[in-house]
Amino acid sequence: MPAVVVLGAQWGDEGKGKATDQLASRTDFVVKFNGGNNAGHTVVIDGEKYALHLLPSGILSPGVVPVIGNGVVIDLEVLFVEIDALIARGVDPSRLLVSSAAHVIAPYNRTIDKVTERFLGKRKIGTTGRGIGPTYADKINRIGIRIQDLFDEKILRQKIEGALEQKNHLLVKVYNRRAITVDETIDELLTNAERLKPMVADTPLVLNRGLDEGKTVVFEAGQATMLDVDHGTYPFVTSSSATAGGACTGSGVGPTRIDRVVGVAKAYTTRVGEGPFPTELLDATGEWLRKTGGEYGTTTGRPRRTGWFDAVVTRYAGRVNGLTDLVVTKLDTLTGLEKIPVAVAYDVNGVRHDEMPLDQSDFHHAKPIYEEFDGWTEDISLCRSFDDLPVNAQRYVLALEDISGTRVSSIGVGPGREATIIRHDLLA
Repeated sequence: MPAVVVLGAQWGDEGKGKATDQLASRTDFVVKFNGGNNAGHTVVIDGEKYALHLLPSGILSPGVVPVIGNGVVIDLEVLFVEIDALIARGVDPSRLLVSSAAHVIAPYNRTIDKVTERFLGKRKIGTTGRGIGPTYADKINRIGIRIQDLFDEKILRQKIEGALEQKNHLLVKVYNRRAITVDETIDELLTNAERLKPMVADTPLVLNRGLDEGKTVVFEAGQATMLDVDHGTYPFVTSSSATAGGACTGSGVGPTRIDRVVGVAKAYTTRVGEGPFPTELLDATGEWLRKTGGEYGTTTGRPRRTGWFDAVVTRYAGRVNGLTDLVVTKLDTLTGLEKIPVAVAYDVNGVRHDEMPLDQSDFHHAKPIYEEFDGWTEDISLCRSFDDLPVNAQRYVLALEDISGTRVSSIGVGPGREATIIRHDLLA
């Protein structure tokens, strides 16, 4: 039975939640391995929309064990607000496991995230202000708070004292904010500790034993390849590893156990926040894509920037992740367009680049070189096989497959769980 990584092949919001949800009915574990509550996923089941911010998509499938891995940073208040909202809608979250080694977002991390972003002004990154980046910075600086620390108040107090000794100088002397006390931080972090305790587990042990027993594990990435802290459009990136390697470090499962790496890409491209975006459309067509595709953030509600499909980006994602399969989502959004451009290369100062430019400056100045494909007018939302699609829609998908260099195994033709065309079984 396979271990499958599902990740974003663009700048996020590609529909990873739906892709994971579709696999979950035949999966034993679904693991979120990176990010925090800055990585919302939307899943539609029988017309009901579920917006997940911190929980793995597998939480919606009976019998699946959803796991929050050690690579995730957790806002405990957000976690339980989300859990309670699902309980109110009849979803049972009792199977959830949380890694004891995952880091906790402390209140001072949220404060620093917001004031730092404002302080940057025009140089802002475009963070969600939820404390994600500062929490990962604390992790790397070895002053972070982990889930396991919540159950030893003496150690928790020592760690918070050490962290605030530094951070209060920054808040008061640089940002002109009030100092944060140790007691208020402890009070907030311990509010949900007892309720959390039964969920805490040695998740690497659980997952590896599951694989030993022949069970199926799906690893669900937050954000996407082009937002990866190492391989994305730095510094306009997230603070975690959103690529396939992050599935291993963020879950405690070794790379030799991964059977398949699935990249999810929209039939066009979107991104949020700041940073370069070669195919971005700043005209009426871009606004049409935004409205037709409902391109507004699941977590923030921010309007997404829109543009045409970028095959250079998708080829790059294929290379750094070792993609075995591609899931193309929102093909139905393109219905009605007479012509559909696809960026097949870039022009950088008169030089053609078929692959990602070497440095960020060149990428910032890259102008897309387009190839146009004929569109279609037929409603494709009820298509359930590749042959059901209009000929031009089939040609478009095959062209994306060819120029991206990765086989297209699944095609989304609507928001619902059932609105999908399967060409290759991702769990076979």
